[in-house]
Amino acid sequence: MFVVATAGHVDHGKSTLVRALTGMEPDRWAEERRRGMTIDLGFAWTTLPSGGTVAFVDVPGHERFVPNMLAGVGPVPAALIVVAADEGWMPQSAEHLAALDALGVAYGLLAVTRADLADPGPATARARAEIAATSLGAVPAVAVSGLTGAGLPELRAALDRLAAQLPAPVVDDPVRLWVDRSFTVRGSGTVVTGTLGGGRLRVGDELELAGADEPVRVRGLHCLGEARPEATAVARVAVNLRGTPRDRLGRGDALLTPGRFHHTDLVDVRLAGDPAGDLPATLTLHVGSAAVPVRVRPLGPDTVRLRLARPLPLLVGDRALLRDPGRHHVSGGVRVLDVAPPPLGRRGAAAARAQVLAELDGRPDLAGELRRRRLIRAGALVRMGVPVPTGPGRDSPAPVAGDWLADPAHWRRLGERLTEEVARHAREHPLEPGMPVDALRQRLALPDRVLVEALVRPPLRVHAGRVGAASANALPEPVALAVRRVRAEYGDRPFRAPETDRLVDLGLGPREIGAAVRAGALLRLAENVVLLPDALDDAVRVLAGLPQPFTLSAARQALDTTRRVAVPLLELLDRRGATRRLPDDARIVVT
Repeated sequence: MFVVATAGHVDHGKSTLVRALTGMEPDRWAEERRRGMTIDLGFAWTTLPSGGTVAFVDVPGHERFVPNMLAGVGPVPAALIVVAADEGWMPQSAEHLAALDALGVAYGLLAVTRADLADPGPATARARAEIAATSLGAVPAVAVSGLTGAGLPELRAALDRLAAQLPAPVVDDPVRLWVDRSFTVRGSGTVVTGTLGGGRLRVGDELELAGADEPVRVRGLHCLGEARPEATAVARVAVNLRGTPRDRLGRGDALLTPGRFHHTDLVDVRLAGDPAGDLPATLTLHVGSAAVPVRVRPLGPDTVRLRLARPLPLLVGDRALLRDPGRHHVSGGVRVLDVAPPPLGRRGAAAARAQVLAELDGRPDLAGELRRRRLIRAGALVRMGVPVPTGPGRDSPAPVAGDWLADPAHWRRLGERLTEEVARHAREHPLEPGMPVDALRQRLALPDRVLVEALVRPPLRVHAGRVGAASANALPEPVALAVRRVRAEYGDRPFRAPETDRLVDLGLGPREIGAAVRAGALLRLAENVVLLPDALDDAVRVLAGLPQPFTLSAARQALDTTRRVAVPLLELLDRRGATRRLPDDARIVVT
């Protein structure tokens, strides 16, 4: 199946032509049939000579219903432009063509209707000249009469050729189904329709309603009036939603693959059309089937920032158009450059941002996004529409921590700054066991503490929530000197601990002792009871030479120490499994 939208001036026979091609009535409302004028979107389909199917989205031509026309054209890849032979090119012909051009529609066909009433040549020549100057370029033209049927076989053949030119849809893409109609079917509940431009839908799928927190589930699917277990792009689909009230969604909403789209109310775009400086402060943004008021802030000659009245699921590279509804004027097409732009709070920020945007073309660029954003989660990039390759390969950036990706140059600079910050903290707080990870995170303006830990490289280490040196060599010199004095005085009496007063004389207060213990330069047995760090191994060797089991008194005498040291020393050996305490309070060395 391929989907084509009609376009053209009111009363030029768009609906008549669709009716003649399909045998179906595209005008759904009694008021439309009574007035003989299409007011809202209509839908019909037919089989082409090749056996393929074409589905038509028939749009209104009157200037009052241009928003309805844009809702139908927005998601559709091709257009059937209709011009009447007896009236020729008209104002709505021009506005509809401007809309197609603004949306970047590149595939189309010209049908010159009412060829039974006038020579189609002049209308054909004028229309082809107008169309050739747009994104559609040179298009085939067919003269037809919906009344007599003349030219319909040729038009069907031309539609077949048009279908063959369209690029193959990407069925593995995430689903973004812009809703163009919503209604209730008795016994089934809420049904929405739209043009599935990419991806695949299945009965039972869980989808996300744009702007809502809870998921919705596909209860049933119809394509061209037939129930289907699944539908693949490109297709006109009707989706029956389980348990979703009718008033929860309507035209302009979207059904999405969960977690694959960024909902944004602020975008930076490139404008093709009126100069940015000439735009009014408020316009309407048309994208997909949505029409949303926006406030416009010019940045550069052809770049603007748009503040949307409500968030939309937009991607980098999306095409949309800006329209001034008061003047019935298409201000121009836009291509989305950034769906998560930075704030513009400082003087000169807008001009600087314009320079950045001048280098962007709306094509997702992973390396460029990393360079501009420096640090970002892979999932956030995917939701912006920036593909992130997975698996080995030069194009697959390795996460620096978790799913965080980083610009390589920025990551190197962060590593250098971390080393500098830890060194500065050590100078200012010499007795602390390193700089707290959270303090480093704030100093480096990092969004997640795992990034701090990922930046740490030897000789630094992360221990107990702090980043510091890994060896005793990092002790401040006064503490290192005090430890050397302890070793000199007690090296030949390894199980004798300095008394509290002596520790103070040596310059070892509680903070200094804590720093030495953390550095592995001293061993703390209890408060103000410290030994040299190799005392444990020496004690095990001495105790192993005693008759087993041994008592506390025997251990104290063998170690040549006091009860003040022997009790906590043996308890520490018990905890480490070097000795085992027996029920009678004797101990044995565990070999």
